[in-house]
Order: sequence, then C-alpha cells, then structure tokens
Amino acid sequence: MQSELDFTPSDPERFTHLPGCGRLRCMMFWRGVLPVVFVCVTFAQQSAVRLEAPTTSAETGTSGQRGDAVEVLKLEESIGSAIARGDAAYFDSVTASDFVMTHSDRWITGGEPLLVDDKKSFMKRVENRDYLAHDIDSARVEMHGDVAITYGHYIGHMQHVPADRAWFSVWYEKVYVKRNGRWQYLSHRTVHGATYGLNREALTGK
Repeated sequence: MQSELDFTPSDPERFTHLPGCGRLRCMMFWRGVLPVVFVCVTFAQQSAVRLEAPTTSAETGTSGQRGDAVEVLKLEESIGSAIARGDAAYFDSVTASDFVMTHSDRWITGGEPLLVDDKKSFMKRVENRDYLAHDIDSARVEMHGDVAITYGHYIGHMQHVPADRAWFSVWYEKVYVKRNGRWQYLSHRTVHGATYGLNREALTGK
C-alpha cells in the first residue's frame, strides 16, 4: 500500500480510474511530473555527494598552497623521526630560533602548563635521546599564506622516566612559518594529554 507521500507510479493504470481522470489526462500529468521529480532527485544526490566528500589533509587552503601543505606535513613527519633518532643537527636546521613547546593541556583551562621548552632546552632533550619514539599517526594542516597550522596525534616513548609514564600519546597543534623560502617549525602546544599507557597498542586513538 502506497502512502500519500509516495508519488512513484508503480501502477499507472490505477490512476486512470480516479474520478474525473481520463487515461489521456493522466498520461499527460505523469509526463509533466516525472521529469521534474527526476531533476529534483538528481540534484539532491549530487548535493549529498558534495557535502559528504571528505577533505584530505593536503586539500586545505587555496589550490596554490596545496604543495606547501604537503611539504609542511612531510616536514612534520621528518622532525618526529629526527627527535626519535637523536638528530639534534637536523632539528636545529628546521626549527625557528624563537621556537617554543608547551607541554600538557593544563593551559587550555587557564592553568600553568606542566613544562615549557624553548629551542635550546628541547634540543638538549633531542641530543640526550629522551624520546625513543615520536610517531605521528594523524595530521592535518590549515594554510594561511606563509603560516601553516597543523593538528593531530602522536605516540611517544621516552627513557629516563618511570615505566608507567614511558609510553604516552598527545593531541597537538603546531605552527610553521615560511622564512626566506623555507618552512620552519615555530611552536607546539599540547591540546589533549599526555595520556599514558603500558605500550603503543594501549594508546592507539587516545
């Protein structure tokens, strides 16, 4: 049984028996209505596709900046790898002199951060290989000309700390700036975390 809102003519013959509706009149009615229904349905489907199409991490900003977006994300991954292997020279070469790193998310509710590093103090952590892993598993970028803001998630593994705090995960926001034609790492802020776990698997998605 069709509802009052279902206008699909699954049985066109039944409409020829409606009072005052001859076969010819009904055929003319459906010839006029069906193209309109088809156009409306097609438009709705196309609109849904546009709304549901995912935006990849390198598709933010204007089309001219997509190359920069890809470059920034690759740089971010390279910095994470350099931190884990203790490559202080590379970290120095891609980091701005006014770099700052804000640890913990206490600041987001008005509290004092757990720790704030400048370039010199964080480079010391890299040299000492405090980080055994610094693996980014989610990252997106927002482009603003010569400024790039990234946000994402990484899992870290540290030594020289208690065992129950060795593995951790962080959601972050980072800022990069293009100076003299080169992208430089300018700032890091933890926006959620650190969250601690016994191993990498315990921290996936946290």
